[in-house]
Amino acid sequence: MSIQVLTEEQQASAREAGKILHDCLDMLKAKVQPGISTAELDTLAEEFIRSRGGEPAFKGYHGYTATLCTSVNEECVHGIPGERILEEGDIVAVDCGVRIRGVYTDACRTVAVGSIAPEAQKLLDVTAQALVLAVQVIKGGIRSGDISETIQNYVEEQGFKPVQSLTGHGLGDTLHQPPDIPNIGLSGTGLVIPAGTLIAVEPIVSAGSDQIAEAADGWTLSITDNALSAHFEHTILVTEDGCEVLS
Repeated sequence: MSIQVLTEEQQASAREAGKILHDCLDMLKAKVQPGISTAELDTLAEEFIRSRGGEPAFKGYHGYTATLCTSVNEECVHGIPGERILEEGDIVAVDCGVRIRGVYTDACRTVAVGSIAPEAQKLLDVTAQALVLAVQVIKGGIRSGDISETIQNYVEEQGFKPVQSLTGHGLGDTLHQPPDIPNIGLSGTGLVIPAGTLIAVEPIVSAGSDQIAEAADGWTLSITDNALSAHFEHTILVTEDGCEVLS
């Protein structure tokens, strides 16, 4: 499988898009509170991205109609923004992408809505830390399985389950491309990731089952036993001796 290595010009576009995406997620995190709808968050995100000269990367992708994916509680990915009102105690994964000059970025944060239960907070903390640990092992020449094993080991040690069927992925002139980066795996396996590659690493973690089901809308994926799920994701530029977190 072919892995795209970005030119210097493409890397500059990725950094610009990643900065807009980071700032957009900061803005949205501050807006998440009981009583706001997921549609309102989506409108805020699109307005912010366009005001900064970016394009919403998800809008129009395979017919997707929104700027964000907003996945609440047991919904793990691809929740479509709409009339749903966020309530005290919910958690919501806010997933967003920005495109600049044809280069795609992608990132997600799971945010507490007001005060949440201690076990929900632990899920958020563990998922976020899994991403931190993954970033620490990334450099040019590693294999995708090195990242996967790092995520799996930490998440399982903390008593949670990585969602097996959902993966990170390459980025560049498309939103999804090689290499796939599963959240379970073995070090030393998978594709070699060269310096100059742009990747989305995204631990998606369940407090219960690791099995998912698709909703009637054709997009939203949820944990089958209705356990809470959390999702954190960064766009990462791989370098010779490490990486740059762009989002």
